[in-house]
Amino acid sequence: MREPDVSSRQNPRFKAALALRDARERRARGRILVDGAREIGRALDAGVPAVEAWIATERLRSDAARALLPRLGSSAADIIETTPELLARLAYGERDEGIVVVLETPPTDLERLGPELPARPLIAVVEQVEKPGNLGALLRSADGAGVDAVIVADAISDVWNPNAIRASLGTIFSLSLAACSSAEALAFLRGHGVDILTARVGAALDYDHADLTAPVALVVGAETLGLTEAWQGEGVTAVSIPMLGLADSLNVSASAAVLFYEARRQRRAAAH
Repeated sequence: MREPDVSSRQNPRFKAALALRDARERRARGRILVDGAREIGRALDAGVPAVEAWIATERLRSDAARALLPRLGSSAADIIETTPELLARLAYGERDEGIVVVLETPPTDLERLGPELPARPLIAVVEQVEKPGNLGALLRSADGAGVDAVIVADAISDVWNPNAIRASLGTIFSLSLAACSSAEALAFLRGHGVDILTARVGAALDYDHADLTAPVALVVGAETLGLTEAWQGEGVTAVSIPMLGLADSLNVSASAAVLFYEARRQRRAAAH
């Protein structure tokens, strides 16, 4: 077995990779840290450039992880053999599959979405999402329901937080994704002639009575405070998800999934 390229915690390159666990460092350097063979594979499938691949060969236990090696080897990424101990520090939680990659941060500028939208887009907007895991779960549902684009408005947590990547099962890399302010999102939607439906507790119109077959954006808010007042006014319709038990609302990712699949149901029915 070959000697590791990096075996010391004091190695500058290791310290630079480890620093990417911090959101400010990710934003400053335009790079993200990704673990998990499935998530790495989906990033590569989406064409996200890999900068470095950190590998502990004896920890490569799954076929999926081993299958990444030739793909990374044929890319421009530097392959760095390291120790299991150092790799465990780069990986998140207990999910050490023997490989962690540093990727260039994918673009999330809003105007990039415009040319990609179909004639009747289904767009998801999530405002001030607090928990990265909830954002990731919402993205996973958006992928499953065939949502055309996701806009993260006034984000509290980093879109590229490793928990968001993990909870999305790596689908975050294949979705058309933008991050911006709520004001920018509203202007973009109105400029593209998209109806805006907001999920609000107590709204008079039930979600399944709204027309979701037109170009529409489905807007959900933070887990604790809901949507801000920005999402009111001309062209904005509030809908509610009936709650028949003690709780007055669903988790933001669950609410989003209900809305996404109702839109998909209506659109499928309208096509037949």
